[in-house]
Amino acid sequence: MSTLEFWQQKAAALNFEGRAWIGDGYSTAEQGRTLPCINPANGDKLTDIADCSEADVDRAVGLARAAFKRGDWSQRTPAERRAVLERFADLVAEHTEELALLETLDMGKPIGDSLAFDLPQTEHCLRFYAGALETQTDEILPTGKNVLATVTREPVGVVAAVVPWNFPLMITCWKLAPALACGNSVIVKPAEQSSLSAIRLAALAAEAGIPAGVFQVLPGQGRITGQALGLHMDIDCLTFTGSTLTGKRFMAYAAQSNLKRVWLECGGKSPQIVFADSQQLERAAACAAAAIFVNQGEVCIAASRLYVEDAIYDEFVQLLLEQARQYQPGAPLDPASRAGAMVDQLQFDRVVSGVKDAVAAGARTLTDTALIGTQGAGWYLNPTILECDDNSNPVMREELFGPVLGVCRFHSEEEVVALANDSDYGLGAGLWTDNLGRAHRVSHQLQAGMVWVNSYADGDITVPFGGRKQSGFGRDKSIHAMDKYSDLKSTWIDLSH
Repeated sequence: MSTLEFWQQKAAALNFEGRAWIGDGYSTAEQGRTLPCINPANGDKLTDIADCSEADVDRAVGLARAAFKRGDWSQRTPAERRAVLERFADLVAEHTEELALLETLDMGKPIGDSLAFDLPQTEHCLRFYAGALETQTDEILPTGKNVLATVTREPVGVVAAVVPWNFPLMITCWKLAPALACGNSVIVKPAEQSSLSAIRLAALAAEAGIPAGVFQVLPGQGRITGQALGLHMDIDCLTFTGSTLTGKRFMAYAAQSNLKRVWLECGGKSPQIVFADSQQLERAAACAAAAIFVNQGEVCIAASRLYVEDAIYDEFVQLLLEQARQYQPGAPLDPASRAGAMVDQLQFDRVVSGVKDAVAAGARTLTDTALIGTQGAGWYLNPTILECDDNSNPVMREELFGPVLGVCRFHSEEEVVALANDSDYGLGAGLWTDNLGRAHRVSHQLQAGMVWVNSYADGDITVPFGGRKQSGFGRDKSIHAMDKYSDLKSTWIDLSH
């Protein structure tokens, strides 16, 4: 089994590439502008990454459009595109350790999680859409004998994908793979906090046979690079995962520019409910802890609101506290760590401030650990559980995006459904019950794009991922994601003449 020392040696031997990938190779940003890439584990600078400007965006979009018009990728047969995407997946598998290490060094997640979850999911996503693209069929519609009516799928053109820092590689491929499968040119704007894996991915894509201009990576600041993509008149589609506030900005950019289609997967404040009829309290407690403390709580689908029926509340909270202790933060490169470092100082301060506001508003701290971890120079937060009387406390309403759980009692099914739905968000929800009727009844009533019964956040690339309300719209993953990156064309042919 690998050790901390093993991964430290691997990290020391890495050569970091921070330039953009524009056209067919690495490129510095205009005027050589860069941003520091910081290791959350210790605050040290890993390298510098390109800070792309509006001019860089224009250049990349022009190359993407030219490749699309020439048909370098868009006109290839499904079988040809499938072969390239399968080779792409093979290369990701061959470079698993390198890519996992980049994820961990860049955003602070445990190396064990990068290896066991992020990289397998990334590879599986590429393989799924490599196969799925040959399942997409056109239609011949029923008409009169003198008419032929068809519906055909066509790629939308140039797609911009703006991705978050919490699962950089996996979420990039959630957008990249179906967009490429449909025949589009794709420009990825990774988060400035975690750009290294997307930059490396571009070189692997080129090695796999993705033509020049079809997949490009533009690191940079959201307010410059991201905004330029959102306002660009020659981008046909923009897909985004991140905060609701930024998602609303992209909607405005589309309205101000060319009415490009925008697909959003935004914030969440997902509830999890534990009913007294559940006979799986220990498993439910383990799941509730994992649902908020895995990946340092930096998960859009994190179940950050927990509602426990009054009859089992005290027993369940004790089980939950025992599970929470297993997520004390440790060195991200230590395979034994179940939690790592927060992504940067800004996020660290935001979560700490949120906890202080919740306590000031009446929340009671149940965890017996200090708020701030003791790992040295990096940004570490211990798992924090706050008990609240109702939904009015900020920790039950605001997405902190950290290892902070708000927990509240409830007395009836009707009451808890109202509490769970009392949110601006509608991404996920979970419930624990041994009553089949209740499972169906409550699942139907919960206002969320995804509901889990006697589990949480389980799934597969075959299952759609997305939400309702201010959590956004459209779906990543599954065959349904391909709808975002293709247009339907209706053709009516009069055969009578």
